Amino acid sequence: MIEFYLKYKFIIVPTLVWFGIQMFKVLYKYNKTKRWDWRRLLGAGGMPSSHSAIVTCVAAMIGKYLGVDSPIFALGLVLSLVVMYDAAGVRRTVGKQSKVLNEIIKDQKKTNAEKLQEMTGHTPFQVIVGALIGLLAGLIG
Repeated sequence: MIEFYLKYKFIIVPTLVWFGIQMFKVLYKYNKTKRWDWRRLLGAGGMPSSHSAIVTCVAAMIGKYLGVDSPIFALGLVLSLVVMYDAAGVRRTVGKQSKVLNEIIKDQKKTNAEKLQEMTGHTPFQVIVGALIGLLAGLIG
């Protein structure tokens, strides 16, 4: 078991971080609504950002085990920054646009129109919290 972990830790730890964050979102929504919403397990958006946590976790693990002066760490760091920028910028904007389009569709009483997903991005705070969780998990893992 320990050999398996050591061999695949760069996959196991970020996957556990992702699962833990997504389960937190499921439990949080249940606590708020008293309804189980298992779609949150695979859904995007919400607090904290699992995307940010995963990429930051991998980058932190690479820095810890291979060194922060390695080219692969540089790749992990740059990838993390791109993902976090995308989560708080582009994807958040898409979510806002989806909300507006859904209101337009509702106002025009278009019953056959597909409702767009509104929670696709993150606030900067959600991204920062996800990154901190990922950094902590990466340094511990």
